[in-house]
Amino acid sequence: MRRAHLLAAALAAAARGWHVHPLRPGGKGSALHGERACPHTGDCTHGHVKWEQRATTDPDRIHAAWSAGPFNVGIATGPSGLVVVDLDVPKEKDGKGSEDAPSGATSFAALCERAGQPVPLTYTVRTPSGGLHLYYAAPPGIHLRSSARTLAPNVDTRAWGGNIVAPGSTTPHGAYEVINDAPVTKLPGWLLHQLQTPPKPTAAPAPLVIPGAATRRATVALEREAAAVSGTSEGGRNNRLLTGARAMGRFVAWGEITRDVVEEAFQAAGEAAGLSSAECRTTIRSALNWSLRTARPREAA
Repeated sequence: MRRAHLLAAALAAAARGWHVHPLRPGGKGSALHGERACPHTGDCTHGHVKWEQRATTDPDRIHAAWSAGPFNVGIATGPSGLVVVDLDVPKEKDGKGSEDAPSGATSFAALCERAGQPVPLTYTVRTPSGGLHLYYAAPPGIHLRSSARTLAPNVDTRAWGGNIVAPGSTTPHGAYEVINDAPVTKLPGWLLHQLQTPPKPTAAPAPLVIPGAATRRATVALEREAAAVSGTSEGGRNNRLLTGARAMGRFVAWGEITRDVVEEAFQAAGEAAGLSSAECRTTIRSALNWSLRTARPREAA
């Protein structure tokens, strides 16, 4: 019954023209294979094809995918012509309450007020955490990328490069439910302008303090990799953290920078991207241990 319910949810989304792909049962991550596990068959015969390109509206492919398990339903927003505004609720960090932080809904309402516009009503989904997903139609011919907290606190957007969990899916915390089944409206012009305008520089994190023993190239590499992690949106954050930490492991192995400095920088970057403290520590430790075991000698690199 659960599998049939999720298949119906996937087909309903596809009927709207939204490109869907299977997510892990009860989760939000893609159930499709990644590049490392790519069998180079089927869609990937000529090279690995990422989930965004493999998402589909084909009912036959959807039936085949969801016959294999009770997968949650992901929507690739870019190919679907969608911009989804994700209004999150403040999360607790390090065991401390976050009741003083504004919710995404509050922040978005204030953003609309500053623009002199009402909150644009549209098809809306409530998330298990109590957040909201507002679906808007992207303007034709404009390639918008996803954003993370550049519009306002706890307000993200999902467009190209983004994934959103479709209604009908569930996690251990609850279900994604449609609370306004209105037609998907066009992305308002004022909001499009906000998304196209480069965000004003925010207070940047304190510069990384690198001990004097660190080489210049290790310093630059760490700053670049940490910035990439902190700027990654939901759906690819953990993988980007893993990749970045592995890339820095060789500099630790070569004695160009100390491990504790690398761990501290990536911990801050991962948490800034929205990962939990524990998830960051586990991923960083695993990545550095792997890199230290496999790093080639500096002379051979």
